[in-house]
Formats: sequence, C-alpha cells, structure tokens
Amino acid sequence: MEIFFATLASFVFVFLKAFQQRNVTGLHYRPVVPISILMAATEVYVIATVVRVGYDPALVLGVGCGAGTGAMAAMYLHNYIFRRD
Repeated sequence: MEIFFATLASFVFVFLKAFQQRNVTGLHYRPVVPISILMAATEVYVIATVVRVGYDPALVLGVGCGAGTGAMAAMYLHNYIFRRD
C-alpha cells in the first residue's frame, strides 16, 4: 500500500512541478506560492516513504511511472487552462 501512495504522491509532485515550471515561464504569478507549498508537502512525503521502505525496485517503478504520467498530465492541463483564444 505504501508503494501505491508513493506512486500517487510522485504523480502529484511531478504534476505540480511541471505545472509550476509552465507558470514560471509563462509569468503566471498568482499560483506560484500555493503550488510551491503543495510541492513541498508531496516531496517530503515521497522522501519519507523512500526512507521507510528502503530501496525497492517496485517503489522505483511506481515513483517513476507516477512522475512520468504526472508531467504529461500537467502539460496537458496547463495548456488547456492557459490556452490563447
């Protein structure tokens, strides 16, 4: 169950990180601080889970898959929200 939650947290963390990167490059100031706080919370959770579980190939796979899909989802959503009409 810890691997599932670490995967989910990795998805959220990288989603927020990619979304934040697009905010910075697009000069969208308002969401920067709230997203930074959420990024810190999810990053600390993932790190704490890795410390608890230790090195586990299943954890690496889960965190990697969560990160990749999180980045793609953020790119899509950011483009949808901030598209130019």
